[in-house]
Amino acid sequence: MLSFIVRRILASILTLIVASYIMYILTAYSGNPLEDLQASNAPNAQLLIGQRIERLDLDVPPPLRWFGWAAGAVGCLVPFGPCDLGTDLNYTPVTQLLPNAAASTVRLVAASTILAILFGIITGIVSALRQYSAFDLGMTFVSFLLYSLPSFLAAVLLKEFVAIGFNNWLASGDSSIGVIPTLIVALVVGVIMQALVAGSTRGRLVSFALSAAATFGLISLLDAIDWFQQPGLGPIGLLILIGGVVAGVVAVLAGFGNRRALLGAGIAGVLAYAAFFALQGLFAVSTIWTIMILGLATLAVCFVIGWVIGGPDRSQVIRVTMLVGFLSGLLVVADRYLQAWPGYLSHPRINNRPIATVGEQTVGLSGDMWLMGLDMFTHFLLPTISLTLISFAGYTRYARAGLLEVMNQDYIRTARAKGLSERVVVTRHAFRNMLIPITTIVAADIGVLLGGALITERVFAISGMGALFNVSLDRVDVNPVMGYFLVIAITAILFNFLADLSYALLDPRVRVK
Repeated sequence: MLSFIVRRILASILTLIVASYIMYILTAYSGNPLEDLQASNAPNAQLLIGQRIERLDLDVPPPLRWFGWAAGAVGCLVPFGPCDLGTDLNYTPVTQLLPNAAASTVRLVAASTILAILFGIITGIVSALRQYSAFDLGMTFVSFLLYSLPSFLAAVLLKEFVAIGFNNWLASGDSSIGVIPTLIVALVVGVIMQALVAGSTRGRLVSFALSAAATFGLISLLDAIDWFQQPGLGPIGLLILIGGVVAGVVAVLAGFGNRRALLGAGIAGVLAYAAFFALQGLFAVSTIWTIMILGLATLAVCFVIGWVIGGPDRSQVIRVTMLVGFLSGLLVVADRYLQAWPGYLSHPRINNRPIATVGEQTVGLSGDMWLMGLDMFTHFLLPTISLTLISFAGYTRYARAGLLEVMNQDYIRTARAKGLSERVVVTRHAFRNMLIPITTIVAADIGVLLGGALITERVFAISGMGALFNVSLDRVDVNPVMGYFLVIAITAILFNFLADLSYALLDPRVRVK
């Protein structure tokens, strides 16, 4: 293992050196960094040209100039080293530009990546288990449609029909959804649920009727109590949702026959529900660090609960208890954000038009963590949905194909022959092996996504890594381009290395040598 790590580090360093040299040369020879000043009519244009040439060493040939950049970049790779990536054409240090751009990109792509992986894998698994069913064929069509959908078109459609339409509806003062939109949503939910259930025609019709009626009744109830203007889960809603989390997690990961897992999940759910009442006062003065500490404390308490009552299958009970505690805690925090929604809507800077179409935050808006969190959410909602829709399609197809291949293996037939339930066969035997090829894809996508969704950032006017690269390349601004390259290259190499190591965790038959 040690020799493998050393070899990978040496190979990575060599790759960085060669790739950075090629990138530097191509960027430097792609245009004239003095073009804007040479076309200027300013009386001090020649003075500014001479100053730029001197400060950026533009009189030095690019192959030699690369050595000076590389010497400064080495300090960035050494812990506590003098990091110097040069300056841009405005003499702003690149080390000041990169953190802000990277933070914007991480906020943009982190949620979309997690959601795409989560929903893509879940949808792919269901499609594989319902092979050639109506749901499988429908999701195949949707996946290929989203996969071929241009990102700029998805962004524009979201701005037009989600942001503008929703904002106009709120600003109109008529908070009623109406019978026709409610009926359409109910019918869509009914179609999806009957496809998921599959089985006989009668069973599918019953599933369709029940799910459509329940959806229509729920939306009508929320509309009647004006929930969309003043949302909140409340004690009753939170109790129902936490109960659903407990039942769902236990059913998928352990089964209701595992009494210890059911007990641990129940205790975690009860503690989360009690925290809803106990923490309201603390939430009023909370910061993001308070929430993070509470989250870590929740995981620690759930780990102890699972350890104490785990019994012979302690690891499974711990996983179930911690997942229930984490998801239930998210519901408690989400309720507090929903409580802040009316105040956010009525703020003079928002004026009942909350869904933003450009920028990263509302100019001139100030408030507590909950208000500013909602502002960040509304600004990044549409870009996140846009990126999720596009990435979701790929993960769905890979997950479906991977699970279908695994389910035909001999060890799956052996597990079934031993009398194991289908849930155990899928979750304990097939799922981990299905994740091996997806791990490689995720590792490759991380570097690409951190590079910035160039088109999405441009449509929504977000100053991320993609925007930094685009602007710098247009101006032939070499140092910011190389700073961008350095971040992306290191990220791609690191996550591919972690993917190689994760194979051994997913499949004990794999050994890294």
